[in-house]
Amino acid sequence: MSNMDVAALNQAVKEQSLFVVQMMNEMNKVVVGQREMIEGIVMGLLTGGHILLEGVPGLAKTLTISTLAQTISLHFQRIQFTPDLLPTDLIGTMVFNPKSGEFSAKKGPIFANIVLADEINRAPAKVQSALLEAMAEKQVTIGDQSYKLDHPFLVMATQNPLEQEGTYPLPEAQMDRFMFKINVSYPTKADELEIVNRMGVNDRPTINTVLTKEQLLATIKTVDAIYVDQKVRNYIVDLIMATREPKLYGLGRLEKIIAVGGSPRASLSLIRAAKAHAFLRGRGFATVEDIKSIVYKVLRHRLILTYEAEAENLKQDDVIREVLAAVEVSA
Repeated sequence: MSNMDVAALNQAVKEQSLFVVQMMNEMNKVVVGQREMIEGIVMGLLTGGHILLEGVPGLAKTLTISTLAQTISLHFQRIQFTPDLLPTDLIGTMVFNPKSGEFSAKKGPIFANIVLADEINRAPAKVQSALLEAMAEKQVTIGDQSYKLDHPFLVMATQNPLEQEGTYPLPEAQMDRFMFKINVSYPTKADELEIVNRMGVNDRPTINTVLTKEQLLATIKTVDAIYVDQKVRNYIVDLIMATREPKLYGLGRLEKIIAVGGSPRASLSLIRAAKAHAFLRGRGFATVEDIKSIVYKVLRHRLILTYEAEAENLKQDDVIREVLAAVEVSA
């Protein structure tokens, strides 16, 4: 257990979760339904985990992220990724000052707390490389000088799964840096009717700032202190190991289905996300059910499947479902 005792931790979770509920209520003013997407990006915010949203256009991916930024007093930047984007457009460049005769760094839009990378897969490899340094190291190199990014810093990216022309698939190393990949689906009929009724006018609801940076940092500290029992930790490791050595877990048929399993970063993402999920449920401890609730978002972009999987029309979520069914919680 952390330095915070159980009673103090539960009290902190109870108090600070109220701020998060207020934040989500503000988001619900303009975003109808999409609970999984909203909870996912909030969990990313509470853990400093980068989030990738994938869905067809018009599903409020960009709107949700920009609305989240309005509810918190943080520096927010939206960057539209395009094929002609340059690394300097993202991180900044060195500018010559004729008066002093010296070069100085002009910082780019990456220097923010929340960065919305819109249509991230439309930018070329050099831009992705510059973004990867920021995501992995929380720093940016301009010229021969490295600059630390402010805390918290997280990238929330969107991509369209249908548009292939003029896009660049993200490299596996960069995909692994995203804590979650959230598949955003169409709203239900009832939700779409509510969207038409609520948003079919020019007047849009006013979004209020309900969380300060200081409150957010305190909440992040509380989330990090949430208790995770050794049994839950063992379950996390077993799930990830089952994607690497499926035969050991009675999943021999998956040996020809999974080319690359989850990395140690997947295990770390699972435990961090489980804490955030428990926090959103008002608990000071994480359970196996928290793991089961978020494992798809953590693993679906990390598993690389074989041609045999494609021949059987198997997707990552299908494989994760089989792993969940086979792996038991050890005593």
